[in-house]
Amino acid sequence: MPLFSMTLAAPVQAQQYNNNAAAYAPVIRGFDVEEVRRLRPGVELNFNLYGTPGGRATLSIAGANRNLNLTETEPGQYEGTYTLGGRDNITGSSAVTANLRVGNQVTSGVLSESLLRDVGRHPRDNQGRERAADVPRIERFDVQGSDDLSPGNELTFSVYGTPGAKVDMVIAGTRGVFFLPEVKPGEYSGDYTIRRADRIAPNSAVTATMRIGGRVSAAVLGKPLRVAAATPTPREVRYCTNCATVDAINVIEVNGDGNYLGTIGGGVVGAVLGSQVGKGSGRTAAQIAGAVGGAYVGRNIERRARKTQHYEVVIRFNNGGTQTVTYENDPGLRVGEKVRITDGVLSRDQ
Repeated sequence: MPLFSMTLAAPVQAQQYNNNAAAYAPVIRGFDVEEVRRLRPGVELNFNLYGTPGGRATLSIAGANRNLNLTETEPGQYEGTYTLGGRDNITGSSAVTANLRVGNQVTSGVLSESLLRDVGRHPRDNQGRERAADVPRIERFDVQGSDDLSPGNELTFSVYGTPGAKVDMVIAGTRGVFFLPEVKPGEYSGDYTIRRADRIAPNSAVTATMRIGGRVSAAVLGKPLRVAAATPTPREVRYCTNCATVDAINVIEVNGDGNYLGTIGGGVVGAVLGSQVGKGSGRTAAQIAGAVGGAYVGRNIERRARKTQHYEVVIRFNNGGTQTVTYENDPGLRVGEKVRITDGVLSRDQ
């Protein structure tokens, strides 16, 4: 084969070619037929195939006199009708093979259902009861839903049961039967991408069918296709009783009281200065005035010398209440700053 000889000559190039080919290989996602009650000349068999868009799909039916070309009616959906002729030798169990070619790549799929209705049902014993040992078993049918069922979103379906079977699925509101490949022994899983023509509702019925030979088992999905969007869990809000905001910072100045020493000292100084003014009674008056004025000045000088200042920080709590905290020195806070008060001491709220 040319590919094999190319592999021997240029293995790196061949490996790259194989990887690219695998990446673009077509896929058949679904293949079904409208079953009929009897097979005779003139009866029409309507086939649908779902897979990679832009390809060329053909069918071959065992016992048929010719092959059938399918037409792509919308992207990825191929349809065709085969009319039975007098020279056809088609039975209900005739194998039907679909080929989908995209470029130089081809993939095939085999129809898993009968052409006739009510064929391939559960085998029964002489009393009409199903033979459980012969029936494939679906143990679980699950879906990973979406919060949006608009076109382009995906639904992931999983079926668990008898290994080695063929599993297909029908969704109400869509056209066709879709395959679920066996990803692990007994586990069948696949994604369905919602198309524009679909009419899927949150409670649309979904049926999975498992087949082994002519034995069939079915299960209906018991979950909605739409899941509610996750709602964030509300965080618990705790009320802070010692949290507050700096409402005002006031600088308070306090003058000290002058004692008798300052008053006497000032009076003596004033009297001495007054004695140097005028003569006679004028000098006496000046001494008295100087003594009184000096006493007053001396007292004020001492009061200014004893002046002190402190800071009052007014804080407002979240409930509207206020409290004043006194500092001897600048507390280094600003109006509007968030603080906490603990045992009468303010600290910045981190």
